[in-house]
Amino acid sequence: MTMLTAEATTYAVRLESVTKTYGPVTALDGVTWPFPRGGFTAVMGPSGSGKSTFLHCASGLDRPTSGTVRIGETDIGRLSEAKRTRLRRERIGFVFQSFNLVPSMDVEQNITLPLQLGGTRADPAWLDEVVRRVGLGDRLGHRPSELSGGQQQRAALARALVTRPEVVFADEPTGALDPRTAREVLRLLRETVDETGQTVVLVTHDPAAAAWADSVLFLDRGRIVEELASPSAASVAARWESL
Repeated sequence: MTMLTAEATTYAVRLESVTKTYGPVTALDGVTWPFPRGGFTAVMGPSGSGKSTFLHCASGLDRPTSGTVRIGETDIGRLSEAKRTRLRRERIGFVFQSFNLVPSMDVEQNITLPLQLGGTRADPAWLDEVVRRVGLGDRLGHRPSELSGGQQQRAALARALVTRPEVVFADEPTGALDPRTAREVLRLLRETVDETGQTVVLVTHDPAAAAWADSVLFLDRGRIVEELASPSAASVAARWESL
């Protein structure tokens, strides 16, 4: 086994000296970080710290100005736009604050949309398992407008998991939810890590949300300034206030 293959087995995502500039502004400044397979990592930082840019570069939504981003063994910066789109659809799951469900489709169609776009069909057993996990078995024929906010986010999570992705990126997934519903969504993310070995990267401004992770990365001015292992809401809040 080569060193690269061994590392790819250990890490789901790796950033190496990643920089992103927008004209004179440096949004990411030489970020290097490996995300272990089967880990749950939260990313926090004040406004302007580079959180969104970090997520966009790590997930292949944007290209870094310099440096390398790998999903498993794949250097996504070397891929064409079409191949990056295919990689995101097949190997990465996304959960956003705004749900991003298609209003004209029912829940089942929304969940299986990434597979439909790739010209493949859902594995019935896995689809049943994903639907069971998010508790939407009695809502598959409903449109998004007929669901609560929490149900819509659970549908979005099921859509992110249906392709068995190597990593799920969750961008403020609880930002539009009430505290109780937010806890339900975070519990589901935690369970996908603990029970199925999923890798999750959560971008959040909420210390209580970050406390569900195995560790928290703090960004400031485009750099990772600290990692906090085994976080609690109190320890995250204390570090957050010092940034």
